[in-house]
Amino acid sequence: MNFSILDWSIVIVYILLMLLIGYLSSRKNKTVEDYILGGKTMNSFSIGISLFATLFSTLSYLSYPGEMIKYGPVFLAGILALPVANWLVGRFLIPKFMQMNVKSAYEILEVKIGPATRNLAVLFFLSLRFLWMTTIIYATVDVALVPILDINRPLIPVISVVLSLLTVIYTSLGGMNAVVKTDVVQSFIMFFGLILTIIFVHVQLGADQKLFDPEIYTHWEPVNWGIHPTKRMTVGNIFILILVIQLCTAGSDQMAIQRYLSTKSVKDATSSYNVSLWGGGLIKILLAFAGICIMAYFFHNPEILGDGAIADNADSLFPLYIRVGLPSGLTGLITAGLLAAAMSSLSSGLNSTSTVIMEDVIKKRKKVQSKLVNEKREFKLIKRLTLTLGILVALSTFFLPYVTGNLFDVIQRVVNLVVAPLFVLFIMALFVPFATDRSTVWAGVSSLVIAILIAFFEIFGISSLWITPLSLLGGTIIGILLSYVDKKHGQ
Repeated sequence: MNFSILDWSIVIVYILLMLLIGYLSSRKNKTVEDYILGGKTMNSFSIGISLFATLFSTLSYLSYPGEMIKYGPVFLAGILALPVANWLVGRFLIPKFMQMNVKSAYEILEVKIGPATRNLAVLFFLSLRFLWMTTIIYATVDVALVPILDINRPLIPVISVVLSLLTVIYTSLGGMNAVVKTDVVQSFIMFFGLILTIIFVHVQLGADQKLFDPEIYTHWEPVNWGIHPTKRMTVGNIFILILVIQLCTAGSDQMAIQRYLSTKSVKDATSSYNVSLWGGGLIKILLAFAGICIMAYFFHNPEILGDGAIADNADSLFPLYIRVGLPSGLTGLITAGLLAAAMSSLSSGLNSTSTVIMEDVIKKRKKVQSKLVNEKREFKLIKRLTLTLGILVALSTFFLPYVTGNLFDVIQRVVNLVVAPLFVLFIMALFVPFATDRSTVWAGVSSLVIAILIAFFEIFGISSLWITPLSLLGGTIIGILLSYVDKKHGQ
């Protein structure tokens, strides 16, 4: 089925709505604090939805159905980790952040530890989110838009640039206000489009085409409940991975901490994290069920895939179904949902990275500080930063095809590579009272080395799902030992 005029109309209306929100939000920004933190008066529910939409990108929207199709429901075991993460983050992390009067999370590290730790954290964060934004744009265009719109692959760079610039426009116009409001709209589109897709597959399946026919799932391996570093998919592995990812992101990522600081109190910040957490859990369940529905659709309609096996095409089945299985109008809505997932993450990433560059790099230089006494100059500079970053993200998508693996593996090997090393720095700063600047830097570097050895050299045959947990554990232990040695020798 071709992408119809109605489909294009829905996508265009969605894009225009995002630009309108950006323009209207720009009229509320009177100070730099308004632009970066929304004046610290933002609604906790909206902040929570925004945080969910930010972290739940196209990568998740596309990878979870594919993960369900190829490996089965084991990855849903991560939902069991959410209550634990919710308690730990709300009890031990958010209160500490809210005590600090900062715009950038990494100012905390210099206050607690020293300037070298802060500089390393900035480097880690910028690397992390740059890789993340790049992967989002590439996945959205290559894995989703190319098959849905049936366009030529050479057009990927052009579409990436256009998508990035559209996001840059409303992000640079409205700042955090625009990011949060567009995130709320985009979250609704993601949920609504997904629910309609599930309903429509049920309608399409005939009376003799069973959704839970055992023959559909014969390629799934038996559920493994253990913890095995060399095995890819077990309940124990997924539980640990999701718990560690949640703690690392909530406890060290500027995109998360910036949202806590945008609320009025610890209670509001904790509430916003709670909303984000359970919103992510709910949509993960919906995407898993969508994966089952789509798998059943292609099992009962094998002629669409030809000679291809369902498991071998797991990541591409959702976009393919959007193109061939949905009616005109709904195809456009789901496409808008995919764009929403990408643009919400990209806008937050651009806003947060430009904030970090402004607060942690540019404004630390005394000569620049004297020039930025004028509020208007600072506004212009941060908007230029956002534009430049958006262009760089779009251009960097040229290099991502060299990373192999299914989409979920790519997320672990590229996007989450620096998540644990960054959180190691915060563990040392917040929970190790005798930590030193030197030992904390070495802890972060050691954690990154461990992550790289597992991700790209497959040391000891360790699964990619263990990159984050083991690099977090290793870096923390090394940091504590080095700090103890420094303390003992009076450094």
